[in-house]
Amino acid sequence: MRILQLGFVLALASGFAAIVIYIIGLSHLNAVSHLSEDELEALQALQSDFGKCVRANGLGLEAVSGKDYCQVSINFPKDTIPKWKDPKTGEVEGLSYNFNLCEAVATWEQVRNSSTILTKEFIDALPNGWTDYAWKRINKGIHLNNCANRTLCMEKLSLVLPETPPYIPRQFGRCAVIGNSGDLLKTRFGKEIDAYDAVVRENGAPIQNYTDYVGSKSTFRLLNRGSAKALDKVVELDETRKEALLIKTTVHDIMNQMIREVPIHNPVYLMLGASFGSAAKGTGLKALEFALSICDSVDMYGFTVDPGYKEWTRYFSESRQGHTPLHGRAYYQMMECLGISDQTNCSDIC
Repeated sequence: MRILQLGFVLALASGFAAIVIYIIGLSHLNAVSHLSEDELEALQALQSDFGKCVRANGLGLEAVSGKDYCQVSINFPKDTIPKWKDPKTGEVEGLSYNFNLCEAVATWEQVRNSSTILTKEFIDALPNGWTDYAWKRINKGIHLNNCANRTLCMEKLSLVLPETPPYIPRQFGRCAVIGNSGDLLKTRFGKEIDAYDAVVRENGAPIQNYTDYVGSKSTFRLLNRGSAKALDKVVELDETRKEALLIKTTVHDIMNQMIREVPIHNPVYLMLGASFGSAAKGTGLKALEFALSICDSVDMYGFTVDPGYKEWTRYFSESRQGHTPLHGRAYYQMMECLGISDQTNCSDIC
């Protein structure tokens, strides 16, 4: 079981040039001549240290440099047997995944300095925000005629739409994002997790009966569409009934009805967020994105797959075949090594 420490300050310190290159669109070989020696050294160090980190901590994964200092491939051992198949094409998941380190660092730094909660202020600030965007955050919003009746759209969003951001960047110090991996049952991290300033959990992951392993503290909970439709059950997972519930999809009438009639007193919001260009876009990634937007530092627990990387396991239910488990595993390895890219030994945080 690993704790993936995401102290991106280390990556940013050695990779500032990477951010600059990506932002100005120079992430290719022709741009090298425009860089200073210090910038080139920073990029070389970022890619070199990243490769060392993957070799040391990737449990068999290997990082291979791409066509420039930003591009890298993370490869699984050749004897890995993937199980996941694309439901549309039937193709088996691959063993190699390409990433852009410069893009990743720049995107995560952008997240760290912005709000990830949908607000009325955000919609109002968009050009044609109500007619072009607001209806997309309402279930079956396509039938609302681009919010031609703005009052109706406001009514449907009112219970989950604060006027201004309820949280600000770096509002919390140390935060923990808790995944659902079955590996959590291998180590009793409960007390350690409860010592964080804020704890972020996902979907219907239970706390009761597992506190020795996953702790009892819960500050935020990220919910997908299915969990959001069972909002009345989700609020029972935290005995304090103080969790802020963050929906990553849309608001719907069932949710509004439960908030009013149960009633649900927990804060309930809709997520904004960046697009990370990865197939690993599950609730865990959105939880991490949210944590980075409000915390100084973020540690991750329970984001591993079984030792053969063949299927997702969950600490509270039977193993099940997950969505793109290999791509997800590679993506989280990339994030870990961007966080500790100047360390070759992570014994203190693994």
